[in-house]
Parts: sequence; C-alpha cells; structure tokens
Amino acid sequence: MPIEILMPALSPTMTEGNLIRWLKKEGDTVKAGELLAEIETDKATMEMEAVDEGVIGKIIISGGTEGVKVNELIAVLLEAGEGMQDFKPKKAVPKKEAAPLPEVQEAAVQPSVATVASTDRIIASPLARRVAHENQIDLTKVKGTGPRGRIVEADVLNKAGGQLSVPMSGENSYIDVPLSNMRKVIAKRLTEAKRDIPHFYLTIDCQLDDLLRLRGSFNARPGVDKLSVNDFIIRACALALEEVPEANAAWHDTVIRQYRDADVAVAVAIDGGLITPLIRQAQTKSVRALSLEMRELAQRARAGKLRPEEYQGGTFTLSNL
Repeated sequence: MPIEILMPALSPTMTEGNLIRWLKKEGDTVKAGELLAEIETDKATMEMEAVDEGVIGKIIISGGTEGVKVNELIAVLLEAGEGMQDFKPKKAVPKKEAAPLPEVQEAAVQPSVATVASTDRIIASPLARRVAHENQIDLTKVKGTGPRGRIVEADVLNKAGGQLSVPMSGENSYIDVPLSNMRKVIAKRLTEAKRDIPHFYLTIDCQLDDLLRLRGSFNARPGVDKLSVNDFIIRACALALEEVPEANAAWHDTVIRQYRDADVAVAVAIDGGLITPLIRQAQTKSVRALSLEMRELAQRARAGKLRPEEYQGGTFTLSNL
C-alpha cells in the first residue's frame, strides 16, 4: 500500500522546519538509505534519508517551503504496481502553497538572476543573492567559499573587486535579510536567557606567558598538528568543573542537578549563525585529543554535518570572542 512520507523531527527540539529542496522528483525510484530532501532545522541543514523503497508518486510539499510542521505529509511513496488512486490519506492533505524561500523570490525580479536561482547547483546565502542582484553579478561566475561551496556575501564582493553600487538614501538604502531557522532560535534563546536568568559578570586578568611557552614547545615538534590557546582553555575548563562540581550544574525547578562529566560545548561561528559542538567527558582527554576532536567537530559544523547529539546536552559553554 502507498507509504506516507512525513516531515521528520531531526532534532529533539524541532517542531517545524524548512523543506529546502527535493533530491528526488515524482516518478523517481527510491531505495532505502538514499537521500530524499534537504531540511533546514533550528540548528543546521540536514539531509533526509528514505526508510522504504518504491517510486515517488506525489510530492505534496514543494521544495522551498518554510514552516512545515513535524509529521506533516510531504510526499507519497508507491510500491510496485500501485498508483496514486490507491492512496488513502490518514488525514486531510493540507492545501499549503509552495512558498519559495526569500532568496528565490528576490531572484525572480530579474531574468538573468532567476535562471541562476532556479538551478539546484547554485547554493548561495540570501544576502549574497541580494547583493548579486542589485549589482548585476552573475552567480554562476562566482566561486563559493562557504560550506559545500556555498556562495556568501564576501564572495560576491570579491568578484566585484569592491566596485559595488550602494544606494545611499531612499527606499533602496537598506536590505532586509531573511532569517534562517537558526537565526530565529538564536534570537529567541538569547532573549529568554537575558530576560529570565539573573546575570552577573566576573572579570579576571590572566598572565599566559607560561601557557604560551608550553604551547610553543608542543608546536615546535615536527609532524604534529598545531595546538591553539583555545585547546588549553577547553582543558582548563574541564579540570575546573571536575574540581568544583557545584559549578558543573543546572537548575531543574525542584533540584540542582550536578553532572559527573564535564561535557564542554564550544561555540563555532558558521555561515548564517552559531552552533556549539560538544566535547563529552572533556576532563578525561589530553590537550592534543581535545584539539583533534574540536577541529573535526568544527569542520563538520561548518559543513552542516553535525548530528543533534553532537551539539545538544552540554554542561558548560565556552565562547571565544
């Protein structure tokens, strides 16, 4: 019988997401484990895999649609010998119009740019598309330096050689940058934290001469990956949390929960936002082990490849300004 493909919950906090694009089209044969679509969650853009095999009989929610609820019907998979006439939805199929993402809407203003936006091979941030559109720059001629070759604003500026026309006044003196789900969640969480949690600030000056000498001696060894000051700070935070367990704790209304392990989250800037990859049991790892793990996590974070358990559940967060 026909199989309903529903919007998946790709993280524990996800209630809705943006269906960025389909990697299959109606009539395509699908095998279990193949990639079906790209979904933007509140933290990253992730790929959705097929769990069954068959033929895509109908795509209900088109690529480029925002705010698709978890468990909402997005497509129908048909088994051998079936047709859409055999499909009986478990509940009424929503009549949701495919709302193109903001970057596609703005691209439609000009034919040359519309051609660029309509192809799946051009991956660019909304701001990069706006700057390219306003300055008559063909994105097919721009090399992207973001994750997966994504074109960011700096790439467009470099292509133009700094010779951009920037309106100075009137209605064209600004641009509205569409918010990704990640940006929305960051704004919501930071607003809640500032509003609901009492803040106090401690400042200390540290003399790091000995640490810098130690780092220099490590990095002087041939054939080894270089350690950063941040690697040492992660290690110091982990040991401090182990020594002072009262600081490795969280408020839970009726109890204060003290954690046995120092699971240190480290803020990493990515295109369009911020994410905090997690080093679990950091107190058990050497500086070099922490450095290698952090480097690998940061690379996958910038490529949008982190699993939810790799950025959720930390007991302490380190942000390098």
